[in-house]
Amino acid sequence: MTLRLFDTATRTVRDFVPLVPGEVGVYLCGATVQSAPHIGHLRSAVAFDVLVRWLRRSGNRVTLIRNVTDIDDKILAKAAEAGEPWWAWAMLNERAFTAAYDALGVLPPSYEPRATGHVPAMIELMTRLVEKGHAYSTSPGDVWFDVRSHDEYGSLTNQRIEDMIPAPDGTVDDDAKHDPRDFALWKAAKPGEPETAAWDTPFGRGRPGWHLECSAMAQRYLGDTFDIHGGGLDLRFPHHENEQAQSRAAGYGFAQYWLHNGWVTQGGAKMSKSLGNGLLVTAVLAKERACVVRYAMTAVQYSSMLEWTDDTLREAEATWDRLAGFVDRATEKVGEVHDIEVATVALPDEFVAAMDDDLNVPAALAVVHEHLRTGNSALAAGDTALARESMVVLRAMLDVLGLDPAGSHWRSTRGDERYVHALESVVAAELEARAQARAVRDFATSDAIRDRLAAAGIVVEDSSTGARWSLAARSEAEG
Repeated sequence: MTLRLFDTATRTVRDFVPLVPGEVGVYLCGATVQSAPHIGHLRSAVAFDVLVRWLRRSGNRVTLIRNVTDIDDKILAKAAEAGEPWWAWAMLNERAFTAAYDALGVLPPSYEPRATGHVPAMIELMTRLVEKGHAYSTSPGDVWFDVRSHDEYGSLTNQRIEDMIPAPDGTVDDDAKHDPRDFALWKAAKPGEPETAAWDTPFGRGRPGWHLECSAMAQRYLGDTFDIHGGGLDLRFPHHENEQAQSRAAGYGFAQYWLHNGWVTQGGAKMSKSLGNGLLVTAVLAKERACVVRYAMTAVQYSSMLEWTDDTLREAEATWDRLAGFVDRATEKVGEVHDIEVATVALPDEFVAAMDDDLNVPAALAVVHEHLRTGNSALAAGDTALARESMVVLRAMLDVLGLDPAGSHWRSTRGDERYVHALESVVAAELEARAQARAVRDFATSDAIRDRLAAAGIVVEDSSTGARWSLAARSEAEG
């Protein structure tokens, strides 16, 4: 089966055919570093991390460009409020985003360009648009894209120009635009803004508009035409519509496929600081394990909305512990498995079909859980060969999702292995004592041991082959 993706531009699921066989270029709109990241900011990074991992597992060489917007109105305003230079404020928050990406196991991009490092490319693109009659300047520093000069404007979001809302850009010359929907390519510096936040251009001194930077950086690193452009659903209009218009008006093919991830919601509303419902990543990770947060964000298909609740996390925690627990028990029985084996083992056809179906992660996880059940049954029956086979394939599928419990990232974050070994030894001794008590029908002692383990967050399950244990979900352990 060929990978099929839902293309937002055509509003259809299409076979994915890269421009160059075996080579895939992806541009992902990254962070505007005005403040520290909340969970909603990371949905896009995690969703497209799964795409990149699957493309690579499928044999492609992927170039991922994820930009950083390090200059805009909000950055200047918040830096001024904090009494910090704007560039220092931007870097502080950029580092917070990087730490959040790293914590959740998001692979680094091939390159992560900053807007401020690509001003010459932006000026070149802007000049090209002016020369082609698609842009104009009204006063020194203000340059606009003429939306009516480009016949395809509105095609990405299937809108007529007459139905679009105006594009206020917060410039001093908004009223001079030819059409209220014309958007800023370049913005004149405002009184009181730092001198360092402006650059000279043939059209006057100022700084880039939001949309221009992405077109310039995508063309710089991926060429005139590339495969996939991605970002959050909220970026479709006006940001992505404007990117496509200015790039194609300049004569570039730009993105061949558009992918958009759903939001993280709370109470059905998009998570954002403006609504007062943002959950800072640092606050979440102070209470939850990063692996659990990653699982919660990965388990929902990328284009679906993800409702963020305590139940979401508790379900993710219980599932992660079952998966990691099996991998630990199987590894103890069969020994360590080399990462190269996990990276090269054949994946189940059903898993491949699910991932090729527009990255249908819920269906892919159903296959993972089938192998979990098979592996647990094999361990209980003492069939180490089947247990090993199930564990290797399960790890390989989870690796595609960035969730391999024994992979290098999560293995390094799971704490001191001496504590794990100590816990396993203590529980094993308790279960042995319980088994002896049951053998002589001393059920009072047997029940007391089981209750003692339950109070410590250990769930005991009896089976025909003996007792098995696992960690309780946090709500059970705390209850």
